[in-house]
Amino acid sequence: MPQSVLSRARVLSMLPREPTEAELQEWLFGSKAELASATAEELQIEVTPDRLDLLSEGGLAQFLQGVSGSARGLPKIATRPSEPGWTVRVDPSVAPLRPSLSAVVLSAPPSAPLDAGLLAEAVRFQEILHATIGLGRRLASLGIYPIERLHPPFVYAMEPVGSVHFVPLDGDAQVSASAFLSSHPLAQRYGAFGCADGRMLTLRDGDGLLLSVPPILNTRDGGEARVGDRTLLLESTGTRPGRVAEGVGLLQLPFLARGWSASPVRVEYSDRSEDGRALVESRPLDLPAAKLSAVSGRAHSAAEVEHLLARARLGSHPHPHGWTVDVPPWRPDLMTDIDVVEDVVLARGVKAGDGELPPSRTRGQRRPESRFRRRIASALLGLGYVPLYTPVLVSEEAVRLLGRTDCVALVNPVSDQFARMRDSLQLALTQVLGRNLRRGYPQRFSEVGPVVVRDPAAESGARTSYHAGAFLASEAAGFADAAALTEYLLSGFDAHGVREPVDLPGTIPGRAARLRVAGETVAEMGELHPAVLSSLGVPVAVAWAEVDLTALWPLVRRGSA
Repeated sequence: MPQSVLSRARVLSMLPREPTEAELQEWLFGSKAELASATAEELQIEVTPDRLDLLSEGGLAQFLQGVSGSARGLPKIATRPSEPGWTVRVDPSVAPLRPSLSAVVLSAPPSAPLDAGLLAEAVRFQEILHATIGLGRRLASLGIYPIERLHPPFVYAMEPVGSVHFVPLDGDAQVSASAFLSSHPLAQRYGAFGCADGRMLTLRDGDGLLLSVPPILNTRDGGEARVGDRTLLLESTGTRPGRVAEGVGLLQLPFLARGWSASPVRVEYSDRSEDGRALVESRPLDLPAAKLSAVSGRAHSAAEVEHLLARARLGSHPHPHGWTVDVPPWRPDLMTDIDVVEDVVLARGVKAGDGELPPSRTRGQRRPESRFRRRIASALLGLGYVPLYTPVLVSEEAVRLLGRTDCVALVNPVSDQFARMRDSLQLALTQVLGRNLRRGYPQRFSEVGPVVVRDPAAESGARTSYHAGAFLASEAAGFADAAALTEYLLSGFDAHGVREPVDLPGTIPGRAARLRVAGETVAEMGELHPAVLSSLGVPVAVAWAEVDLTALWPLVRRGSA
């Protein structure tokens, strides 16, 4: 989960009183955040990836204001008209690498210019956004610039690497872009996202002053925000318009929470322009009353819903079938009505439930039928049969070879190797037999597992049964071995059956049989046909026995309890 270490003092400075540790834990428990640790100076917060706004001091404080009741509803977004020239021109040359750009201008309140705490908060939050929505700057990266020392309009373009020289933000001397790309650690890490074919991305102001080389680093001359600055440009470039807009919408939150105002920045492309107003205004989202009741499992009064939305720091306006919800630009996680329903439920309160187990016959132990199957598996292991675990899906070749064409076929199988659902373990064990030709004989292996049998009475046309199957491959293997194995497995449960000869798929006629107990068929056995063995390349005889444990269990249940 994304996490951040926040200044406790900065969070508390926006609250009317300091919450107790228990209150803080409770309030965060009812959100998508968790207090990982706390000291007198710091709060370590972990959040789900859709609530990144809580990883800034301003965003967390706004949330705590809502749940504590000190503030309600959508936080007011102070907007100012754009100044002439606050425009970014996107050159068509950037299209192959990072074609999207979004930007806003932020202005400080008259008495509170940029201070060291807010700058540190913004830079830390910027790096969190780089790692999350920016996917390590691959999809989007962000920049903060001192617009009062710059001259718009700005130009975002690709330039030859050889023509670019600048002082890096963390340096004190001018370097060539070539030297920067070959030696700077950030260029080594992110340079491939902003360079191609001897050209690199640049952002310049109207006088040609270089602000940054996206997505790597700002310059010192044009891209260094400093304590005391009163007007800042926030911009994001990337490969996807949605990620770029989300980044700017989130990064402005620490400033807006401290009373800064936002102004839209027009972005001009060769074929269109965007006025940027969506980044500084709330957007409407419809919340149908029927959807809220259906998903939350209870009816809500209009007053209750509006109270809960206000607690979640969202605005609301009732209409005949629900509400129009005002969503701020730093909440990109709210995309559909179901997302708003989730916020309403969380605002109502999520409590830790008592750990009560419902009455269940399986509590604390395996079901009797499961223990029965394990006893069969243990008996086979004791006789020297190696236990296997094979897929329920088998190949068309195995079905054709054994003639078990009644197997359920998949409509759109990924390959012929997994085209059917086995109705007998004989299919899977035969495939194993063909894969072990280089092993010495005799070979003994078995499996206790599910099969899928056609059943017109079942809702899906088939039902799952559990079988126990075994193969004995040796020079002297024969029908008598399969019959003896079946009798031994049943005798352990004091069950005795009647064997009747029958022709079974894949076996030699006259050397196969079914076993019935109380009139129910519970087992099949036989010798594999020489044609099957020849096709597989197996040089010895193979005896096969298979018990239908699902059919046998009701007949032996009383004696096995």
